[in-house]
Amino acid sequence: MQSHAKLLGHSVHQMLIVFPLGLLATSLLFDLAWLLTDSPAMASTAWWLQVAGLIGGAVAAPFGTIDWLAIPAGTRAKRVGAVHGGGNVLVMLLFLLSAWMRREHPSAPAAIDLLPSFLGGGLALVTAWLGGELVARHAVGVYDDAGLDASSSLHRVRH
Repeated sequence: MQSHAKLLGHSVHQMLIVFPLGLLATSLLFDLAWLLTDSPAMASTAWWLQVAGLIGGAVAAPFGTIDWLAIPAGTRAKRVGAVHGGGNVLVMLLFLLSAWMRREHPSAPAAIDLLPSFLGGGLALVTAWLGGELVARHAVGVYDDAGLDASSSLHRVRH
């Protein structure tokens, strides 16, 4: 099934999702560094990475929704997509809660302020796997004639 939101022949959602996923995951690494070093710079950087990741997730989500709406009803891909999307809404809400809890003191958060983001990070591992399942197993966002010797996606843009 081809993506319904494409840029130069590729799924926009698949292009954009790497940014929030990477930013939010990196925020967890900086939180761990803060816990180990008590460095205000580590905590502050983690907070800004969360903010950037939340913005990136808000940009990527509508394109995933467009593709999910095009998946035929009653299919396994539709159900997997619903869990993937719903889980990612929860991931975003958990990181948003963490960022909101830390907003007044981003360089010195309380330990409880980190809990929602670490829960969100754990859930993101599951939702990322589900996204991979959609693309690799169900070929959502992939051309119908995809394969090892498929022509370039740019070939179709010229027509």
